[in-house]
Order: sequence, then structure tokens, then C-alpha cells
Amino acid sequence: MGKANFTEEFKRDAVRQITERGYPVAEVSQRLGVSQHSLYEWKKKFGTSNGKASDEADEVRRLKKELARVTEERDILKKATAYFARDAK
Repeated sequence: MGKANFTEEFKRDAVRQITERGYPVAEVSQRLGVSQHSLYEWKKKFGTSNGKASDEADEVRRLKKELARVTEERDILKKATAYFARDAK
């Protein structure tokens, strides 16, 4: 028995059935005639939900850090403005 070649689109659709539609891997495996091992490998390769969530979490972390820096700079400038305005009188 030879190794079946599935298109990338087929693999992505199979992964979407698991990740987006919430079907169990065993059910998708049986319905599509693909081994569960293959589905888990495809999920690692094409499953964007984990990567996407990780990317979003990294972006949120980066933006929070940048917000803290900008807030600190703003506070320093406010204090400097008040200091120099007081000296000008």
C-alpha cells in the first residue's frame, strides 16, 4: 500500500474542522480516511490558532511595554514643563 498524497488545501480544511468547527480528531480521521497521527502533524504545521494567539499575545505585551514607556516620557515632560513654568515667573 502506497503513501497517499493529500493537497495542502485538503490538509488545511481537515485542520479547520478540528480547530474552528470543534470536531474531535478521531471523528475527522475516520470521516476523511486519514490517520490521527497525520491530523496531529497537520495541525502542528497548519494550525494557526496557537500561532495566532501567541502572535497576538506578543503584540499585546509589546504594546503594553511601549505604552508604559510613552506614559513615563509624558509624565517627565509634564514635570519639566511645570518646573520651567514656575521658574519663568
